[in-house]
Amino acid sequence: MRSKPGGGDVAGRKTHPTPAARAADPPPRGEGASRLVLVGEFGRPHGVRGEIRLKSFTAEPEGIARYEPLTTADGSRSFVLRHVRPAGGAAKDMFVVKVAGVESREAAEALNRVGLYVPRGRLAADLDEEEFLQADLIGLAALAEDGTRLGTVIAFHDFGAGDIVEIAAAEGGATALLPFTKKFVPVVAVDQGHVVVAAQDIFAADGDGPDADDRSGE
Repeated sequence: MRSKPGGGDVAGRKTHPTPAARAADPPPRGEGASRLVLVGEFGRPHGVRGEIRLKSFTAEPEGIARYEPLTTADGSRSFVLRHVRPAGGAAKDMFVVKVAGVESREAAEALNRVGLYVPRGRLAADLDEEEFLQADLIGLAALAEDGTRLGTVIAFHDFGAGDIVEIAAAEGGATALLPFTKKFVPVVAVDQGHVVVAAQDIFAADGDGPDADDRSGE
């Protein structure tokens, strides 16, 4: 998914999660625009006519259908979604879909737990200025403004008030949570392999480090 750092008058950057970073998933294939990014996963069959549940990982869950054909991690199979509808309940990222060519419950059952991927380039085409795919950011070096390496970006979180970036200390052990705003992360240089953090004491244990509850971006 994507991330967008907020400016002085914006609450926070917007990130678009790409669960390809999950440890249980295979790493993305290839380089650059051709790299595959996980955008969804089939679940259990629904009924007896080949319908199947699908969990979407895209920023707008219903938008997963825009990226078809979807492929498996190794690119050996592709899928076209038909009749995408909400599965109901509180989960907005769950759908019931009909997949072209899947006509029976048995065929749908064979797809259970199959991950759905698209080339990174297709996702990147939808990015606005200052928006980022989380898959592009996870693993970047986190540098202080003087160039000192502080750690590595390892995850993003959304607790309801904007994206929070988690950084692991270079020496291991501690992690820090920072609002993903221009105040705290003024520079995002994906091509150069790093982000710049506007403080060196992000791992302070005495509570004097950056306050992850300060999401004003000012």
